[in-house]
Amino acid sequence: MTAFDARGDEYAADAARAAHERRLRLTRSVRETRDLLTSSGGFKPAFDHELLRVYAEHRIGAGLALFLLISLVGISSSLWTGGHAAVIWTLLALTIHSMNMSACRRFLATPSDPATCRRYRLMFTLFDFLFGISWVININILVDLGVHGAGDFSLFAMLLVVAVFSMLAASIPSAAYAATMPVAGMVTLHYLLRGQPQDLVLASLTVGAEAYFVMVANRLHIAALQALEARAQLDALVGELEQAKAKSDETARRAEAANLAKSRFLAQMSHELRTPLNAVLGFSEVMKSEILGPHSVPTYKEYAGDIHSSGQHLLELINEVLDLSRIEAGRYELNEEPIALAHVAEDCHHLLKLRATNKDIKINEIYEGGLPKLWADERAVRQVCLNLLSNAIKYTQQGGEVWMKVGWTASGGQYLSVRDNGAGIPEDEIPIVLSSFGQGSNAIKKAEEGAGLGLPIVKGLVDLHGGTFKLISKLREGTEVIVTFPAARVMAALPPVDERTPLQPSMKDTTAQPAKQPPVSAK
Repeated sequence: MTAFDARGDEYAADAARAAHERRLRLTRSVRETRDLLTSSGGFKPAFDHELLRVYAEHRIGAGLALFLLISLVGISSSLWTGGHAAVIWTLLALTIHSMNMSACRRFLATPSDPATCRRYRLMFTLFDFLFGISWVININILVDLGVHGAGDFSLFAMLLVVAVFSMLAASIPSAAYAATMPVAGMVTLHYLLRGQPQDLVLASLTVGAEAYFVMVANRLHIAALQALEARAQLDALVGELEQAKAKSDETARRAEAANLAKSRFLAQMSHELRTPLNAVLGFSEVMKSEILGPHSVPTYKEYAGDIHSSGQHLLELINEVLDLSRIEAGRYELNEEPIALAHVAEDCHHLLKLRATNKDIKINEIYEGGLPKLWADERAVRQVCLNLLSNAIKYTQQGGEVWMKVGWTASGGQYLSVRDNGAGIPEDEIPIVLSSFGQGSNAIKKAEEGAGLGLPIVKGLVDLHGGTFKLISKLREGTEVIVTFPAARVMAALPPVDERTPLQPSMKDTTAQPAKQPPVSAK
């Protein structure tokens, strides 16, 4: 092994370890997300930490607005209650608000933990309850002092607190209830104690308003849950996609490494097999032809012929494997030139005519006349035709027929068709015979020579030319293979040059001669 190969193997090992660690992290992330989507009760997703985070972010975001609101209400209430009571209430409300803000900031800086979530949920609920009690104290002060319009102010304060905290504390329903119900209960009790008909109406409106805002808070809570669940599902989907991509990249890397190893193996084995095989073919040819003298035992001549034919078969197999390897690796280079498709098909017919005659198979040729040449690799096209024709002869019974057709396609290209009336291929075995080293049941039963590389090589060579490959077969009726070459490869004949056409005058001559005026018709 060279130093380059060693470095390549070390790099591949490092890449494999990194990919394995990345898959482990992705798997852990997906598992955590799935666990998050499943609650202990099995009814709703459990997003305790996320909901508390939403609550904390909303309270911090609305901190300045709440500060201004408390200050404005304190200043307004001072007009009725006096400065000392208003200042005390304002300081009390701002203190509770500041403590809640501080708790929210601490929570956002704390790692997620079930016990921490329970503790902060209880803490947020308590702070909101205290905040609601502070508003109850303010209303009680106004009522106890007998301030004119205290009922209107209490109704206003109730609606304000209920509306604000239904929005801010919607992600924690217990906090929303704790902040709004004391105020709503106090206002309702105040109207009921007054006992006037209009007060009873106001009490019922207060209860209805509280119920409405509670319903709104519940809907906001459900919407927040659904948003978090959708985000978690999206994260899980992204994680699974990343995991699938990591597996795909790992599979592609292994495939590339396997392909590289296969190419190295084939290149090495090609050299190692061809070197002794040339000697086997050369010496067996000499022995078979009795160049150095006749054999004392005639059987030796037959053995030499068998050795030579076996060596030729092995050489053909090696060439097919190498051709298929180059095609699959994308390293097969086309040596393109103008060729006549009908002429190539006719040459292949002559090469395999003896084999067909030995099996009493008749080869029919149907070539359309006047076909222009193709821009293609003659060796590749010849190999396509030879593989198709040899397969047709191989799998056609004694006394059968084979048809070779060459002609135009409907799109302006050219096609080559080879059809036989042999045993055919079952429909479920067509993908097998088109795969590398794949052989159908008929080939196995007849024990025909071949490695199952003919049709894959044909398909690969046709694909390199931008053509199409189609196999049509029916059991006990025969098989037809049609390969087409696109119209872009058909070389259209140029129009003949008419020597009698005068050359166009140069630019100088054209500008020097005045343009002729059209003749004026006589009247």
